[in-house]
Amino acid sequence: MQEHHLKVERTARVYTLGELNASTKQIWIVLHGYGQLASFFIKKFEGIAADNAFIIAPEAISRFYVKPYSRVGASWMTFDERKSEIEEYLAYLNSVYDRFLGDYDLSNVTVNLLGFSQGCVTACRWFETGVLKCHRLVLCAGYFNKGLADVMTVSKLDDVETYYIYGTKDEFLIENPVEATTFRALIQTEVPHLKIISFEGNHTVSVPIIEGIARGLKP
Repeated sequence: MQEHHLKVERTARVYTLGELNASTKQIWIVLHGYGQLASFFIKKFEGIAADNAFIIAPEAISRFYVKPYSRVGASWMTFDERKSEIEEYLAYLNSVYDRFLGDYDLSNVTVNLLGFSQGCVTACRWFETGVLKCHRLVLCAGYFNKGLADVMTVSKLDDVETYYIYGTKDEFLIENPVEATTFRALIQTEVPHLKIISFEGNHTVSVPIIEGIARGLKP
């Protein structure tokens, strides 16, 4: 048996909220988690969009049935064909950047990159490419067992406002509380200016915290 690889063209979906114009104060690029769809995920940021912000929510191109023949979700990658999947979603995100921001003057806006769950490692790998220059990196409920340095050059965050946000009842973190605590200590060591914020909740994005960050409120 021989295995062959063919490049194929895919159609991706990207959702936006708000307007990109002279009144825009902030741009948020938000990357959903495993099994989610961008059309639902972007709704969490409606409050930010109402405050002169432009929200971009790319959707991962690997869609599947989360529940048989009912709810559909998407995934950024799996361990199968890992290298090529990473290369392809980075190329896809770069094309999203070119489509919406490539010719736009970003000198007077704050650019934010947010990842949730599986979207955290996706956001870090994309930031590592250097295509997107952001002022804030917001990581929500992600987990990297070998730390941030395993997926990016942490020194690139020296001048980037960086957050890690998690729920105290996150069903994925409370299964391994010792590992979760060790992980948070590790990423705090890697990025000394990292702001770690917890909230009473499960594996989700805390809308009030994100809106507070967007409005410059102290967590």
